[in-house]
Amino acid sequence: MPVHVVQRGNNRKACFFQASDYAVYLSKLKESAEKFNVKIHCFVLMTNHVHLLLQASDCEGISRVMQSLGRYFVRYINTTYNRTGTLWEGRFKSSLVNSDEYLLQVYQYIELNPVRAKMVNHPKDYVWSSYHANGGSKDIAMITPHPLYLSLSKDSESRKRAYNQLIREALPNEALDKIRLSISKSRVLGNDKFVEQISEQLKRFVGYLEHGGDRRSEEFKGWFQET
Repeated sequence: MPVHVVQRGNNRKACFFQASDYAVYLSKLKESAEKFNVKIHCFVLMTNHVHLLLQASDCEGISRVMQSLGRYFVRYINTTYNRTGTLWEGRFKSSLVNSDEYLLQVYQYIELNPVRAKMVNHPKDYVWSSYHANGGSKDIAMITPHPLYLSLSKDSESRKRAYNQLIREALPNEALDKIRLSISKSRVLGNDKFVEQISEQLKRFVGYLEHGGDRRSEEFKGWFQET
């Protein structure tokens, strides 16, 4: 299943300082994803954090990609800028995504990040984003389209027009809130049935209570562990 991954710079400080830094990160991301058989559906590299939508062939693939990529990039930044210490704010956060319900909204959420940050007026104006493959005219070798994205239309041009129509439509506040809460808590993004299915498989509660913090619900108490 696809997983929304976020990694932030330590204390929300910058982790990219010039264009070459972004290019190095993407190059290593592609290399690591190929090595550990992980698909990249979309990404955006912001000044002080990254958003990725990944899909692994096994349960350890994404962790291995992020570990390999993170360690390499810290060494690169420290060597390049004669600095020491950590670069990242702890371990990356991740959220399993219910494809049918939220996948394309996560696509939008990721690629519209520079617009919400008021850095650009349209995602096409931001260089370090997969929008140029999913909605623009460029081919980005590391991007593997998800089947749900491909289902937007039978041919590439029509598909991109359909995707751009989604980009023009603002995400509902409810969807924004759910995506943000799921990634901040590293919980599953999906409806109650989907959360229940994944919780049963993992033998721990993987959702969240919107009006009750992160306490376990009564029905799961006693046999689910906290995530």
